[in-house]
Amino acid sequence: MSAAPASHRAPRDVQHPRLVMVLSRLACACAVAVALAGCAPRAPAAAPSVNTDALPLASDAEAASLLVDVRAVDPTIRVDARYAARDNFTGAPLPGYDAPRALLRREAALALARVQRRVAADGLALLVWDGYRPVRATQAMVAWTERAGRQELVRDGYIAARSRHNLGLAIDLTLVDAATGAPLDMGTPHDFFGEAAHTARATGAVAANRARLVRAMEAEGFRNYAQEWWHFSYDVAGARPFDLPIR
Repeated sequence: MSAAPASHRAPRDVQHPRLVMVLSRLACACAVAVALAGCAPRAPAAAPSVNTDALPLASDAEAASLLVDVRAVDPTIRVDARYAARDNFTGAPLPGYDAPRALLRREAALALARVQRRVAADGLALLVWDGYRPVRATQAMVAWTERAGRQELVRDGYIAARSRHNLGLAIDLTLVDAATGAPLDMGTPHDFFGEAAHTARATGAVAANRARLVRAMEAEGFRNYAQEWWHFSYDVAGARPFDLPIR
């Protein structure tokens, strides 16, 4: 039988059985590596933070000119300032919280007032647990994790060592019935450190209530932090951290 024309011959390297076997094993190894990479656990989400160490601290005078009380822009917003009292995860008032008030930068406060008007149409109201947070309070939170042996809360993204709260551009809140003040069922309390607090980790009425809060906030420019259903942030260019005590 005559040899096949050159154009129909198999490539020279494929004609060697040993090389075919090596290439086959290599392909299998690559496929396994790809599969394992797809199944590998993801690193925990970073905390909703900003590198405040790289930003100069704004003066108290500047802070006073930019921060406003959320109830000054809309007195129907309810406030339960947890960090000004003992009813928080540290068990004590945090430094810098000298009064039970919730402050935000004016831009964020005005956006929050729009959210309040939006949810009021459905017979609901906003209940705010925290807004602007002095830098000293954030430092006290981190110090508490070290004293309590709970440093994993910083590592896993539940407590931020550098927080957008310090910029006056983050807020912790929920929805309540406007007539009774009863909070909607969100599945976990505020500052719950676990996967049950992740916004998407809910079903039924809880999922619907969380979605209602997210929709109302996002409609006015806020962004939710996926690990905390209650935490939202607002963007303002050129923002700097503050350490002005809340009085």
